[in-house]
Amino acid sequence: MDWTIYLIAYLILGVIFDQSYKVATRNLKNAGALTILLEFIGTITVLFAIPFFEMKFPTDPKVYIFLTLAIVFYAINDRLNTTVRSGMEASTFSIIKQLSSVFMIFAGILFFKEEFILNKFIGAILIILSNVLIFYKKESTKQNKYVLLGILANLFYAIALFLDVNISESFNLPIYVAISLGLPTILIALAERIKPKEIINEFKVGNKSAILLTAITWSYMILAQLRAYQLGNVSIVAPLCALTVILNVIVGYIFLKEKDNLVRKIISAFLIILGIILIKV
Repeated sequence: MDWTIYLIAYLILGVIFDQSYKVATRNLKNAGALTILLEFIGTITVLFAIPFFEMKFPTDPKVYIFLTLAIVFYAINDRLNTTVRSGMEASTFSIIKQLSSVFMIFAGILFFKEEFILNKFIGAILIILSNVLIFYKKESTKQNKYVLLGILANLFYAIALFLDVNISESFNLPIYVAISLGLPTILIALAERIKPKEIINEFKVGNKSAILLTAITWSYMILAQLRAYQLGNVSIVAPLCALTVILNVIVGYIFLKEKDNLVRKIISAFLIILGIILIKV
């Protein structure tokens, strides 16, 4: 199947995921329990796609070591993001999560001694400016907390990506997605001592349709994005994946009535897309 099909699937699933996740947090009682619930359902549903992909597993032990380390940081990122999404508009969250690209660039230069490339640096600056444009205003202390947690979550996500580079190609893709979603549920449950009844309660009191939609789109969104990267050119796929930013602004305006700072959001979205293009050129 052509990479463009997977890209289109990613864009559709990504927007549905961001919007439904916001709705799913409206009746939030326990952020950790909701995160586990979403990841668990996502893990189960993505397993149905196993027969449609090549069955393979890595033979190099180092792959499993790096994957284990990456999962720890994915778990922290996933857990923080549930809290951030509960206090931030879906369209705004889609903007702040692009900071992971910035962290990856600077980490590559500082820790991996990668060559300094001007267009990548300019692209990173544009992404930073897009976030400043959204958040530079007199916010409440509570809102500032969500912004700081969002930045921290993206830092952990960038670390996970560095550890996880190209690992997915060594696995049957749905199994890889199931591992990356399923194992964090165990880590979060142990770290926060979350009991099964708390997870069940989140489903009982929450918006069941939003919870199921978020969980299912989460796993298949990851699968579609990874497959698009595997089949396509990264320098082309990455900027097109960033289109979720402007799509989330539009959909958030129409369906979730996220009308605050609309002009700023649109300008920020275009700055991010331009920044990603410069980074991937």
